Amino acid sequence: MAGVTDRPFRQLCRQLGAGLVVSEMVTSDTRLWNSRKSRLRLDHGGEAAPISVQIAGGDPEMMAQAARENVRRGAQIIDINMGCPAKKVCKKAAGSALLRDEKLVADILQAVVQSVSVPVTLKIRTGWCTDSRNGVTVAQMAEDAGIAALAVHGRTRACGYHGQAEFDTIADIVSRVAIPVFANGDITSADRAREVLNYTGAAAVMIGRAAQGRPWIFREIAHYLATGERLPEPTLDEVRKILLTHLGELHRFYGEVMGVRIARKHVGWYLKTLADSESFRKTFFQIESAEVQHASVHEWFERRITRGAQAA
Repeated sequence: MAGVTDRPFRQLCRQLGAGLVVSEMVTSDTRLWNSRKSRLRLDHGGEAAPISVQIAGGDPEMMAQAARENVRRGAQIIDINMGCPAKKVCKKAAGSALLRDEKLVADILQAVVQSVSVPVTLKIRTGWCTDSRNGVTVAQMAEDAGIAALAVHGRTRACGYHGQAEFDTIADIVSRVAIPVFANGDITSADRAREVLNYTGAAAVMIGRAAQGRPWIFREIAHYLATGERLPEPTLDEVRKILLTHLGELHRFYGEVMGVRIARKHVGWYLKTLADSESFRKTFFQIESAEVQHASVHEWFERRITRGAQAA
């Protein structure tokens, strides 16, 4: 999830119950790694193990080289992206575009697995389009190549994020391979996670967009799967503490100028989950100072918490 799962967000998700987090997608073209964006994406300082780095590209040797270099820099798992539906990625014959070329898929998987000594995982979709759902074939190729685990999003590349994810293909994949399969797509609650696991037989669920603005979803799912009990929603005070911690880490990681800009989208996601926040969201997006961002969030929550206490 490029632009979302940066180091501050990954660390927060781990703290809130995620069993494994994966870096933002990194290009396999190491010549481009000197850009500010790439340097930040390759920064794993202070992260808890295991460190999983996702790479994307369409050339087997470049993918292998990128895998080796990331391991040299501390990656303990290499994750291959063959699931991203973004046009700018697919235009470069990477991400889910690779699902159209099974020979190239096999070559990339073999090249990367053979190039490193750490586990290699793979992310795919169910196929290129509804008439070409070749997820089972690709999953079997992945197992044969030595892929350690497979994440499957329950849509084709052509579907993008439209419509509902389907899990029949994922269940079919689970029945055909022995490696762990992680089910992904439209899993927005602990109840839904349990339903998908029961239906597909998958080893785990992978959460993406549902964690934007609700990173505590990981502990909710983990607790429910372990105990059968549903955790209560976090209080406004706890949401404030989580958001302010996240905000502070974004400012520290990116610096004053870039941190303020990137914080807008993250804070926007939190606020979308809260009623009557639209006016404050618009105000927050105009703030140019990290200090003022922090203060405005604190004060907005304080007013809501006070009103709630008075109403009670």
